[in-house]
Amino acid sequence: MRNAGLVLPDGILDGVTTASGLVVALDGPASSGKSSVGAAAALELGYRFCDTGLLYRAATWLALERHVRAEGAGAGADPRALVALVPEVELVADANGRLAHVSVDGVDVTDEVHTPRVDDAVSAVSRVQELRAALLARQRGLAAEPGGIIMAGRDIGKVVLPDAELKIFLDASVEERARRRAAERGIAADSPEARQVLAQLRRRDDLDRNQSVPADDAIHIVTDGNQLEDTVRAVVDEIRRAEARRSVGAGEPAR
Repeated sequence: MRNAGLVLPDGILDGVTTASGLVVALDGPASSGKSSVGAAAALELGYRFCDTGLLYRAATWLALERHVRAEGAGAGADPRALVALVPEVELVADANGRLAHVSVDGVDVTDEVHTPRVDDAVSAVSRVQELRAALLARQRGLAAEPGGIIMAGRDIGKVVLPDAELKIFLDASVEERARRRAAERGIAADSPEARQVLAQLRRRDDLDRNQSVPADDAIHIVTDGNQLEDTVRAVVDEIRRAEARRSVGAGEPAR
């Protein structure tokens, strides 16, 4: 199968083709299932998987640890200090090629970046444009590496990979997303902690409202009521259809 290649605005992928598979942008609001669905779909397809939100979570966790400002009255954010944290953050692949672990200064901090403390602060950190710019080249570089990849995160289809070969937007109601997040953390559905999760997600949606809009050419999949395997199947099917279309366009028989 020949890859037509992916050209991005900065020319980051000029002349680069993947050995096989597509570059897939997987977008959606907080807790829409991007990470779990994308990782499972990548495993089935033999693709690499990258959750770019881990980069922002890692930067947020490190900013909290180092007391670097991301917002607030007075001096406000310290963009230069936030950008200086970026070289310390690495995504580490597991045995299946999923960039699922976070390392800072050689220490695995994957568990730490998924805490409520980081949940509360990550939106503010992610809105610092200087930090977003610093992480952009790294994300595009990962997409340029040989082999199919599913890259999940905010603004993936509109900003990071606007020319991705396939864009998918996963969506669900805020109540459904809160239920899933609470279940992942072992929180009872009718508990005060679950209500706090819902309030956090509503606040996050409000802060991220300009980033939770699908690209015009994205395939929109609403996942309310779905089991994980249902959404994974829908994503895998869309990717296989896109692979078949590319093969036909390249003069190869459809699979």
